[in-house]
Amino acid sequence: MAVIEELKKRGDAEILYIGSKGGIEVGMMEKIGIPFVGVHCGKLRRYFSWKNFVDFLKVPTGIFQSYKALKEFSADIVFSKGGYVAVPVVIAASFLKIPVISHESDVSPGLANKISFKFSKQICLSFEETKSFLSKSELKKSVVTGNPVREGILTGDKERGHKFTGLDSHRPIILVMGGSLGAKQINDLVRDSLNELLKRYQVVHIAGKGNLDLGAHKEGYRQYEFLDEPLKDIYAMSEMVLSRGGANSLFELALMQKKVLIIPLATNASRGEQIANAQVFVRKFGWSMISGNITTSEFLKTIDYAFNNNINKSAKVTNGTSFIVDIINKFKK
Repeated sequence: MAVIEELKKRGDAEILYIGSKGGIEVGMMEKIGIPFVGVHCGKLRRYFSWKNFVDFLKVPTGIFQSYKALKEFSADIVFSKGGYVAVPVVIAASFLKIPVISHESDVSPGLANKISFKFSKQICLSFEETKSFLSKSELKKSVVTGNPVREGILTGDKERGHKFTGLDSHRPIILVMGGSLGAKQINDLVRDSLNELLKRYQVVHIAGKGNLDLGAHKEGYRQYEFLDEPLKDIYAMSEMVLSRGGANSLFELALMQKKVLIIPLATNASRGEQIANAQVFVRKFGWSMISGNITTSEFLKTIDYAFNNNINKSAKVTNGTSFIVDIINKFKK
């Protein structure tokens, strides 16, 4: 989204978005007027599953669909953010001799990007630490750009946030985010600790679609399934944010110099990329992290510690949007 916004602002590119059939990107692209083509794609799993065999058969179909879409659009360049939907598009681009620029958000590259890197002319990285995962040939074509972040998310207004939520402007506010689909572990911890939390803080809780607790009506507590436009104002009014370890959210929070408590996805639910991301930000910014089987008591103590902890405000991260668009334009020419 950040890269698309910057390309549109510069006004010198036609844009086509290729995504998964039935994915959430369809509505996002409709909202900003970008044409969308859906392709079949097989999810790349690192563990044994019979679905791997079924999904593997979808890849050739996805490559054919991507080839057709790229050719009809007369694409000059492909920008890939990884994810399994990117693999057939990148392979199709290589058949058409269209340059591919790939971007890796996380410290450790995902399997889809490991495949995409082989077909890429340029590899953009959010983290310097990612270089240790690359081969010599990949290092030669890699550059640390930082992570693309939408400028709009950094322009929140505290007063609008208080008006939207109706929360008291004189009591500290903690924003809790569990990711776009929510996170059961975080939702349960917050709800089990809510009475104690509300003695010291107000809480804005983004619980994820279908995860609202309809019986939780308490003074100083607001819960939402999802926030789009108002999120920037909630960011602005929050003194601290509790978040998963996704690179996009962490970069946004770092640019806003927020206090953060990270609860990354465990290795039994991911390849461990969120833990690696969290470790970099904890080391650099003095943020806090807690993981594993967390008790309510540990959760409350860590929140108090993170809230009272002084973060390193001299540490910086780079919003890579402009850098990445400069690279796109260089290869386009």
